[in-house]
Amino acid sequence: MLKTAAVIALFSSGLIALFFSSKELKVPTLPETNWGSKKSGKESAEIRPFKIDVPAKVLDDLKYRLAHRRTYVAPLEDVAWTYGISTKYLNTVLDYWKDKYNWSERQTLLNKYPQFITNIQGLDIHFYHVKPTNLPKDKNLKVLPLLLLHGWPGSVVEFQKIIPILTKPWPNQNFVFEIIAPSLPGYGFSEGAVRPGMATSQIAVIFKNLMHRLGFEKFYIQGGDWGAVITANMAALFPEQVIGLHSNMCGSMTGSTFLWSFIGTYFPSLVGVNEHYSRYFPLSRVLFNIIEESGYFHIQATKPDTIGTAVTASPDALAAYILEKFSTWTNTAYKERDDGGLTEKFTLDELLDNVMIYWISNSITTSVRLYAENFCSSYRTLKIEELPIKVPTGCAVFPNELISQPESMLKSRYTKLIQYSLMPRGGHFAAFEEPKLLADDIFNFVKKTEELNTAKAA
Repeated sequence: MLKTAAVIALFSSGLIALFFSSKELKVPTLPETNWGSKKSGKESAEIRPFKIDVPAKVLDDLKYRLAHRRTYVAPLEDVAWTYGISTKYLNTVLDYWKDKYNWSERQTLLNKYPQFITNIQGLDIHFYHVKPTNLPKDKNLKVLPLLLLHGWPGSVVEFQKIIPILTKPWPNQNFVFEIIAPSLPGYGFSEGAVRPGMATSQIAVIFKNLMHRLGFEKFYIQGGDWGAVITANMAALFPEQVIGLHSNMCGSMTGSTFLWSFIGTYFPSLVGVNEHYSRYFPLSRVLFNIIEESGYFHIQATKPDTIGTAVTASPDALAAYILEKFSTWTNTAYKERDDGGLTEKFTLDELLDNVMIYWISNSITTSVRLYAENFCSSYRTLKIEELPIKVPTGCAVFPNELISQPESMLKSRYTKLIQYSLMPRGGHFAAFEEPKLLADDIFNFVKKTEELNTAKAA
């Protein structure tokens, strides 16, 4: 009964949304707001080298907290991770963090690629800027700028394995990438806004300005999670600067997609998914999976500072909150395992590197505020996510992503969808889980885009 009511409600909302979204929207012009503490101050255009360097007292304090953590309530019998993270396995992770995790070595690894900070609209923005090296002299390879954007609860740690793949020549490709991978504002070593209103659309403006600061008037963009939302907004707002958009979390929230989601459940052939029905339908299963996995979303979109304060209070709380997502978002089936499947795609060192970024920068509160900003009325009234995206687009659809949509439904938003790839494996953290698969899809997409541009120019 509840499932039927939910589906009917979704169908009805789709009809209403379709009715009210029939006319073409105007692309808004967003102001270049100063989000920093010096509201009237003049920002510096200086690009400053940066290296992660955590003081010993911070590490000593961390180890003390891990050693003196409270005793947790034991998990229920035979529930694995279905009630959230297993405190039994959490103790295993925390003991490893305290006794075996070597931050000195991990910090050196994270400092392997050149990092910088520059002030954009009043905020110090941290980014990796990695240029290809040792290019063969006998080949005339084009070097193409690619902006890589992460999401929550990730960080630039997610890109450590894909950066070297993207910045080296590939067989049968006449180009290679120059990578710009920033920390989102309020994440890691990028400053967060001191006043409300900085949603994904405003971050799109910041990153457009970052690319201009670095000398790139036109560039490629790629993202997942919030990175997917921000890059889609960039493509919609600044199509003249975006050569092409690649996303591993494409989504369309127009009225027509709500309607077709309902239709596709019962008549899959009408949306072209007979062969891959289980990836997208039935709608009731998708809807209830979203409900089960989105409890965090509601609190972060309404009371971000409350949950931020609670999780900031201890490293074990922070690890529990973040690692639970790296279990179920990698594969929802992992919640049935006692270890949460954490080390199927990642090492504990890699996972703790990401947790460390949040801990040492004290950025969990500023990171989760993005949910509240993106779901406030001022952002929704812009209707940016209803704007058509008219730049060449490639969508990589990983089978264990939380939600995905058929190609036919995405075309209502991505009007130049030139590549739609059903990936053989992988989940939400694609660059972190399956860097080779994702890089291959990015190369293939950019090759198609470059060929289209060459043909257009001829």
